[in-house]
Amino acid sequence: MIVGAKNTITVAVLGIVLATVVGVAVGIARLSTNWLVRRAASLYVESLRNIPVLVIIIFFSAAVILTLPRIENSIEWLDAIVMSNRGTWVPTVVGRDGVGAFWIAVAAGVVIALGIAWWRTKRFEATGRPHHRVLWTIGVVAVAVIVAYLALGQPLVASLPERTARSVTGGRVVSPEFTALLLGLVAYTASHIAEIVRGSILAVPRGQTEAATAVGLGPMQRLRFVVLPQAFRVAIPPLSNQFLNLTKNSSLAIVIGYPELMRVTRVAIGNGSPAPQALVLLMVVYLALSLTISAAANLANRRLELAGHR
Repeated sequence: MIVGAKNTITVAVLGIVLATVVGVAVGIARLSTNWLVRRAASLYVESLRNIPVLVIIIFFSAAVILTLPRIENSIEWLDAIVMSNRGTWVPTVVGRDGVGAFWIAVAAGVVIALGIAWWRTKRFEATGRPHHRVLWTIGVVAVAVIVAYLALGQPLVASLPERTARSVTGGRVVSPEFTALLLGLVAYTASHIAEIVRGSILAVPRGQTEAATAVGLGPMQRLRFVVLPQAFRVAIPPLSNQFLNLTKNSSLAIVIGYPELMRVTRVAIGNGSPAPQALVLLMVVYLALSLTISAAANLANRRLELAGHR
């Protein structure tokens, strides 16, 4: 059950991040002035939104992943990625002596960077001078990583996949079931997120864009500094629903054999574990995941609310 919960959480976290990135990009593309970009984005949304997510997952599994060549004829990209119907091998890092101290130093650097970002924000609010908090944060974390890496004698080393006659050594393998599930969930959820983003952008008063143009902001600056910050105030509540749907839809992986929480529970029951207790535990875990996502979404929603509207 613990392994199944970890697999479900992994799919949910990666799926939410990727679906948000793809959905925002497609949603913006749907409002593009370029006819081809706009129509391509509309085709993507209108096609995938009207197909059951289970069909999409099975399509990626049976018609995409399992049709890749055998390991003997696997596809290799840049001598760093190996793809076959047995899985995808990607580069990874392997810890050596001192890796624990390295991660402690990195965590300390992140805490310091967040403190500096808070200080720069307060300074900006008090003086109006540019805060550059993103550059400060990235710089502090980068310095912490480099100093800790060199001081501890390179505690992490890269491991690249190397194909032999009938197997692959090194790197990290991503199972075909995981890849199919992730691609299916991301493709389906991103189509819904794209419509949410499009509607939220259209909900921003046109006068905001005209005012941004009047002060000399370019198209990307208008989108980044004026339109999207206001659009996300509208988009956060429906986005949280899509994140919840993605997490719960991960249970559909049972049809392609990925060992997420639902499949592990079924296997446990089939091996003699008491069904009522196993299913109650299953529901408790899904409830905990849903409440966690809802809490994070509510926190972000309150953060984006206008002052005096709480």
